Amino acid sequence: MKQTTKMTSILLAATCIMAACQKEKGTGFMNIRMVDVPVNFDEVNVEVEQIKVHHSGSGWLDLATNAGVYDLLDLQNGVSAALVTGEELPVGHLTQMRLILGDDNTVMVDSTYFPLILSSQDKSGLKLNLNTDIDVNDSVEVVFDFDAEKSIVIEGNNTFRLKPVLHLESVLFF
Repeated sequence: MKQTTKMTSILLAATCIMAACQKEKGTGFMNIRMVDVPVNFDEVNVEVEQIKVHHSGSGWLDLATNAGVYDLLDLQNGVSAALVTGEELPVGHLTQMRLILGDDNTVMVDSTYFPLILSSQDKSGLKLNLNTDIDVNDSVEVVFDFDAEKSIVIEGNNTFRLKPVLHLESVLFF
């Protein structure tokens, strides 16, 4: 009888240890917002096509992105653009985020639009390191600044190049 009780206790303890070691399964949720700081242009328009996140267990995930052309100068003084809203993600570690831009990027100077030439490496995605974990029922909000002032290079002859500079502002859990 003592042997059976001892064996049952060992099996129960082993089951508890194994259950504690198993990875938690489920989903959490993500929001991504974009903001900007003031700059001396009339408009700075960037075309957002896609946002991806790298999940340690699932690889690159395409998020349901509110694609479109955004005037960065409208995203100041507490105003932000909701690029991803309520995206359901598997529980796990998020290493990076990539912002994929399109070709419809312009700058307005003295009421005249000029194209913003995008470098080829920027077409593969602008990286931001997240290094954050998402747990069951977590809601994570990522806010990043697309720094228009540092992102536009004036090359002369009314030629402007977009060399995006992004800053991770915050990763909030609620």
